[in-house]
Formats: sequence, C-alpha cells, structure tokens
Amino acid sequence: MKNDSRPSWETYFMDITSLVAKRATCLRRAVGAVIVKDKRILATGYNGAPSGVRHCAEVGCLRERLNVQSGMRHELCRGIHAEQNAIIQAALHGVSVRGADLFCTNQPCSICAKMIINAGIAKIYYRSGYADELAQDMLAEARIDTIQIVGSESDEKGKGEHSVGDSSNEFIHSGGGRGGDEE
Repeated sequence: MKNDSRPSWETYFMDITSLVAKRATCLRRAVGAVIVKDKRILATGYNGAPSGVRHCAEVGCLRERLNVQSGMRHELCRGIHAEQNAIIQAALHGVSVRGADLFCTNQPCSICAKMIINAGIAKIYYRSGYADELAQDMLAEARIDTIQIVGSESDEKGKGEHSVGDSSNEFIHSGGGRGGDEE
C-alpha cells in the first residue's frame, strides 16, 4: 500500500532548506542551501558572516548603512551566501559535490552561479526567484537545470500550514539540460 502522506524527495530536501535558513544571521534575508547526491545530504549552508567574525546582528548591516540595493555590490557585505557556504563546507570536509543537486530557498545570484558551475553541481532546485538575469543566463549556458518548486513549505521562514503530505507542489523547469552528464 502506497503512503501518500510522504513528501517527494524534492519537497523533502526543499523543506530542509527552510530549517537551515533559520540559522542565517543576515538581517535582510534568511537563505538556506542543501547539497544532495543520491538522496543523501552532503552539505548545508546559510547566509551570514564567516566563522569567527561578528554577525550583522551584532555590528549592524553595512549594506543598509550604505543604502545598497538588493542584488547589487555583493562585495559590500560581511556575509557569505548560503550556496557559497554549502560548497565551502563540502570542500572543507573533503566531500565532492560534482554531479550533486543544490536545493536553495532562493534562486542563486551570479556570484553563486559561477561557483555552482565550477563545483560541478548538476541541477538547482529553488523556491523563490531572485532578479539576476546574468546568473540565469550563465546557468543556462552551462546547461545546469534550474527548477522552481512552488507549493513546498508555505513560506521561506518555515512558519506555515504546510502538511507533510501536501501533494500540491508544482515544479517549474527553466533551462539547462545537462542533468549531471559529463561533457
């Protein structure tokens, strides 16, 4: 007998990104990322200051102080992005992410897209979009599938009415096409 109350693997890992995002220390946006291969979690990451460096909650947000718009001047920030942190954590512990899938609460920016491409990640699942056309163009050119999952956990902060068995998830495929195959 099939148990319809179990989430799909994609929904399961996407929902985990919301839990990971709760560790974020960014004052502007909480983002979580999970790198998965063969249905196993290889690494997680959230956005915030590097290890051993004071968080924005302690020293304030440099970007807000300088009135920097979202998506612009990424270098003017104490924090590191969730995707970057996940890739770095895997490397720090000697775990290859080649051919893995990345689940993230938000679509990656162009800086993260470049790291994702060079790390050999095959596919990206995300919940919310991010206005970075260059990132989308580079990921498509690198033939990395990007798939938006709509209907997973009810909001990015993990507060909501989503039931584990909700099968109303919608997958929106947007490009790439490599799917993990070597060139």
